[in-house]
Amino acid sequence: MKKLDIKDLGKFKLVGGLDVHKNKTAFTVTEISLEKDDYFSKIYLYDGRRVMQFTAGPKDSNPKFSPDGKFIAFASKRDKESKESELYLISTKGGEAKLLTRFKYGINDFEFSPDGKALAVISPVEIERKKGKDDVHVIKEIPFWFNGIGWIYGKRAQIFLVNTENGRKRKLTKGKLDILTLKWSDDGSKIYFVAQEDRERKPMISDLYVLDVKSKKIEKLTDSKWRIEDFVIIDEKHFVLRMSTLERGIPTNMHLYLFNVETKEIKKLTEKLDRSAYNSLNCDVRGKSRNPLIYKDGWVYYIATDGPRANLFRVDLKGNIERVIGGDRSIETFGIGNYIAFIAQDVVTPTELYILRDGKEKKVTNFNEWIKEYKLSKPEHFKVKASDGVEIDAWIMKPVDFKEGKKYPAILEIHGGPKTAYGYSFMHEFHVLTSRGFVVIFSNPRGSDGYGEEFADIRKHYGERDYQDLMEVVDEALKRFDFIDAERIGVTGGSYGGFMTNWIVGHTNRFKAAVTQRSISNWVSFFGTTDIGYFFAPDQIGEDPWSNFEGYWEKSPLKYAPNVETPLLIIHSMEDYRCWLPEALQLFTALKYFGKTVELAVFPGENHDLSRSGKPKHRVKRLELIVGWFERWLKE
Repeated sequence: MKKLDIKDLGKFKLVGGLDVHKNKTAFTVTEISLEKDDYFSKIYLYDGRRVMQFTAGPKDSNPKFSPDGKFIAFASKRDKESKESELYLISTKGGEAKLLTRFKYGINDFEFSPDGKALAVISPVEIERKKGKDDVHVIKEIPFWFNGIGWIYGKRAQIFLVNTENGRKRKLTKGKLDILTLKWSDDGSKIYFVAQEDRERKPMISDLYVLDVKSKKIEKLTDSKWRIEDFVIIDEKHFVLRMSTLERGIPTNMHLYLFNVETKEIKKLTEKLDRSAYNSLNCDVRGKSRNPLIYKDGWVYYIATDGPRANLFRVDLKGNIERVIGGDRSIETFGIGNYIAFIAQDVVTPTELYILRDGKEKKVTNFNEWIKEYKLSKPEHFKVKASDGVEIDAWIMKPVDFKEGKKYPAILEIHGGPKTAYGYSFMHEFHVLTSRGFVVIFSNPRGSDGYGEEFADIRKHYGERDYQDLMEVVDEALKRFDFIDAERIGVTGGSYGGFMTNWIVGHTNRFKAAVTQRSISNWVSFFGTTDIGYFFAPDQIGEDPWSNFEGYWEKSPLKYAPNVETPLLIIHSMEDYRCWLPEALQLFTALKYFGKTVELAVFPGENHDLSRSGKPKHRVKRLELIVGWFERWLKE
């Protein structure tokens, strides 16, 4: 059988973004073109019997059925001159798609009105008009940029009403409200929406509002205490909110709450399951998908991360919870019509479409059937009892050509977040490493999602219990698996995993090579230069650099640069506004200054998501650099 390698990235079909109406499911399939160095997506339709390609692309996304199921609205970049996605409408009987309207800064989301005659569209607008064509950025607020978007100062996402017959649009909101998501009332007279009111001073707070479509009058329904992400309407007085109360700051789980508009009281419906109400599993070959909440027959359906798996759950208004679709896998998204349609993947099976009808599950697509021609290493799970008694989930992947009695180099992979998780999802990077003869070790140390809020809460303690957990995972792996060569172990990770890689090489010499990616090296500079730094750092490290400079510096890997002896490759993107380029430049300069072995690879035009959605050729180059570095230091 074949070995999965770096350029096989171009074979993956990324299945995502579905919507369901009765017996029909619309979804997208994205192809990765290494030749054209781009992504191309089309809409497919499943009619309950067969799957067919429905649009020609080349960049169609986010399909949504009209209430009567006769039309599908979708976003697309069909015009070569279009910099942003535009809004299209197509009959479900087929034919040509009709361009409804364009928006200067693209489309964030949209929803059909109950009668199907209009679409409520969320699109960014300039709240302060720039005069002339001056290219100088005059900035008056934070955040001034955002990862994957670019400059956002002076812009807010607003609601527009678009006529589905003629494409005429009418702006319904104005001012500094930044709209995140919306839903129509049953009679179409109101639009309920979630928005941020003050993203500069209250960046973690979002509220529920109601908009009268005719008068444009807006009323705020919540009291600016919570971080609301999404909602479903039960009736005019009751809503189920997916939100965080922020009791533990950012590590607080998103739960589902029943909210009474009149009394302002909330009831935690998911009290019995201390898990985040979304999918937080890592994957580098997934399609873009929505994270829906669906209310049907007295139940709210939602995805939750439960340890190393993301499953579909439902909860009723009394707080009774049921697991609807389980298994060692990652449920990416879902929709409900005459059946439940969902997209899922696991450790050896990339994303595909499935349906659940009458209790029976059926796989309805085979876009990634080619993977069966390849020999893959399946992760072996093991538990690590940490020194404080807490159990840690960990996995090991053997080289695909594993032979008994032979010693192999190993690589410790560390996930980002820190409040994400590794688990039963497909990681192309891991399979590349095992095909090249490496053992891969990965785990969910303290700080990870899926194990409850206390487990996830490492605020003010970065580099402590989380670092111990990782070292104890390596210790246990060496104890259990005698084929690992203890003298040839490397470490890598991105974002928080990059921070931890930096931290590790400054605190131990046990690793013979390291690759740090999109990392934090200095919490002080991170605070003032990144899109989330001004609120993320105070929440995670405590206070701000003026009140707690010693704490910020104490937790900065840059402080420990003189201690580093491990050969380090630094990978960073030039437009990574989540962990900006200076984080890499400072560390590289410091290590060169102290005469350490270090190299820096900078990717132009890429952001924090290089490994997941960067230009295909850059993704290939990144993997070549990682593999090359570890082969140089762990094999030669």
